[in-house]
Amino acid sequence: MQFDATEYRYPSRRTTVYGTRGMVATTQPLAAEAGLEMIKKGGNAVDAAIATAACLTVVEPTGCGIGGDAFALVWVDGKLHGLNSSGTAPMRANADVLRAKGFEKIPLYGWHAVNVPGTPAAWAELSARFGRLPLTEVLKPAIYYARNGFPVSPYISTLWKKAFSAFEKNLKGAEFKHIFDSFTINGRAPAAGELWRCPDQGDTLELIAETKAEAFYRGALAEKIAAFSKAHDGWLSAEDLAAYKPEWVTPISVDYRGYDVWEIPPSGQGIVALMALNILKHFEFSERETVDAYHLQIEATKLAFADALKYVADPRNMDVSVEALLSAAYGAKRAKEIDLTRAAMPAHGAPNAGGTVYLSAADGDGGMISFIQSNYRGFGSGLAVPGTGITLHNRGNNFSLDPASPNCLAPGKKPYHTIIPGFLTKDGQPVGPFGVMGAFMQPQGHVQTVMNLVDFGMNPQEAFDAPRWQWIEGMQVGIEAHAGTGIAHGLDARGHEVLFDCDTASYGRGEMILRCENDVLCGATEPRADGHVAVW
Repeated sequence: MQFDATEYRYPSRRTTVYGTRGMVATTQPLAAEAGLEMIKKGGNAVDAAIATAACLTVVEPTGCGIGGDAFALVWVDGKLHGLNSSGTAPMRANADVLRAKGFEKIPLYGWHAVNVPGTPAAWAELSARFGRLPLTEVLKPAIYYARNGFPVSPYISTLWKKAFSAFEKNLKGAEFKHIFDSFTINGRAPAAGELWRCPDQGDTLELIAETKAEAFYRGALAEKIAAFSKAHDGWLSAEDLAAYKPEWVTPISVDYRGYDVWEIPPSGQGIVALMALNILKHFEFSERETVDAYHLQIEATKLAFADALKYVADPRNMDVSVEALLSAAYGAKRAKEIDLTRAAMPAHGAPNAGGTVYLSAADGDGGMISFIQSNYRGFGSGLAVPGTGITLHNRGNNFSLDPASPNCLAPGKKPYHTIIPGFLTKDGQPVGPFGVMGAFMQPQGHVQTVMNLVDFGMNPQEAFDAPRWQWIEGMQVGIEAHAGTGIAHGLDARGHEVLFDCDTASYGRGEMILRCENDVLCGATEPRADGHVAVW
């Protein structure tokens, strides 16, 4: 067992927040309040979510940007709708070129990791279908903060410094100059409480609002993005941007002890959480803080990831169906494969044989939305389009270069995608949106959140305050320090390679809003970040 001796600074306990007429929960107070402002102006949960999301690209650029991807689960008029607004690989993308250059995986930084961004299209699509307020009104707070400035919050300041420390070591080409020009103060990250402004980003947001994102895909902004790509031999073109459209998809779910847990279908990795829960429902959990409970959750999640990393990709390229992966019989079969006394190396089964920011919003009329957007790794690819405040994501890094993989890079294809919004219903009625951001921590956070609520009877804030675990790779798992040394030693004895972790940064950041039987809204936010629940 390894021990991380970093000074432990777990934030003080928060309390669950209640309201009736509207609620927004996210990782930054100004963004949450911007969303609630839309509800007070006569907008709904979707308007609030878009306002918050746009604001987050300004006040939390360490986790998202205008040039990222987005997903949403929206409860409107008694039905759950799913939106996949992730981007495709450019039509010039070529895995052979990268293999010939000696790459074994897609580079994390630079143009080869850049797919078509989907975030602006998500805002426009959600607004057009479900919003009440014009996009010009909804994006006003984000435009204001970009142009006039805001004091950087503490946790974001820390992430900003970490990001640019990595950039200074890794970003050497001329194409990376603009990220330093646009997102530093004289070459350094802003400190907590220091005012930050990015007028170019304000202008870009205003143009997106006025054109309903057309400028980003088929107008002035598209021209700037394409020109920047061409100047540095990037794959992304004006034609790629012009051809892009987000997809409305049918959400997928499993029943977990009477609750339906909903996720976006592949290419997203939400199916990992559902597969793990489909295994875990075959076990009984009476206490949370036991070695047995941790061990079973970790082993089930490892099995789910093994299957996802083998089979999940752009659904057009999958040769295993979602139905097969989520079947009751396959869940029962995988449950029997878990050794209750010993950790095992994860291996995929045969189912056919049997950065990021998240927000929840709810209005007083029954509407609810689970929304997530991301540049993938912090500021993304390290590329900022000159004069726009647009940071481009590096989601293409999730593609494989293995020709045998269904997730192998190819033109017009979507990669295995890590960002996932979650939603709970019971007996056909909405319980509410939830999410835990953080790359491959996300489905693991979903599993733990659902189990904390359903198996262990926690209220929403208790569910987020509780210590988390994460499977890292192979036999290696991380356990947050406040789980206690007994849990860590117990897992170590069962063969897990345990990192007893004092650094909470990699354990995800969650938000949740649940609707009680009396229609009171109940919200919780992440104690590991600058989380905030705005309530009316």
